[in-house]
Amino acid sequence: MRPLKIVVLAKQVPDTRHVGPDAMKPDGTVNRGKLATVFNPDDLHALELALNIKDRIPGTEVTILTMGPQKAADIVREGYYRGVDNGIMISDRRFGGADTLATSYTIVQGIKKISDYDLIVGGRQAIDGDTAQVGPQCADKLNIPQVTYVEEILEIEEDKIIARRRLSKGIETVAAPYPCLMTVHGSSPKCRSRIAKNVMKYKYARTKSELRSADEVLLNLHKKRPYLTIPEWSVEDIEADASKIGLAGSPTKVKSVSSIVLTANESKILTDSDSDIEGMIKELIEHHTIG
Repeated sequence: MRPLKIVVLAKQVPDTRHVGPDAMKPDGTVNRGKLATVFNPDDLHALELALNIKDRIPGTEVTILTMGPQKAADIVREGYYRGVDNGIMISDRRFGGADTLATSYTIVQGIKKISDYDLIVGGRQAIDGDTAQVGPQCADKLNIPQVTYVEEILEIEEDKIIARRRLSKGIETVAAPYPCLMTVHGSSPKCRSRIAKNVMKYKYARTKSELRSADEVLLNLHKKRPYLTIPEWSVEDIEADASKIGLAGSPTKVKSVSSIVLTANESKILTDSDSDIEGMIKELIEHHTIG
């Protein structure tokens, strides 16, 4: 079996467990600077799937691609720590405020710049939007087959890859030719831990923007070890149409984000009597929770 070239799409997302009153900007975009961030959980599953294929097929090359503000470079470093071969950062203030349509366009422009790939994998969805649209939109724009909700890679053949999908009412086995795109379900294996040797090797990896505020010692280290410099692509680098990126290319706008916290005085204790159950159902219907 020939080695594969795999691109992992990964996103740094706000930690939705801690959404405060300043989570949104006046223009309706997420105020990412005010929120703690994490590696999107489903994307970690996608990363593990890619690394598992690398383990199974010697010579397979895994590239992690992320789009976001400067601190999203942490995603590339996490990829290095866990075993990817290459990392790419798509970052430009003009990409800010993108919805799924503008995001998928931007990512596709980055993938086209990479050009040589057999398989693209990403998480089923991101926890900050929960749309599950970016992966399928990328496949559509690239005009390649897509397999969603992938749980496990069953077979890897010369001209196709066979996967098991986790669906709401069962499982499905699907074969897709190369190149193809897969989105990975959260029921797939969890991502492996960081590799200590890789952490030591890549802990000083930085983008060019990060290096602008670096001291002389770090700058000299990057001159000696070019692999530490994370490629950083702008609008011009990926030849993006300015009308299709960021807010300008986003027909979807977020109206508001709320953090709902249930308190003790909002709870009720019900017995198993018919009257209690009937009263609960009537209340749920009145509040349009059901019905």
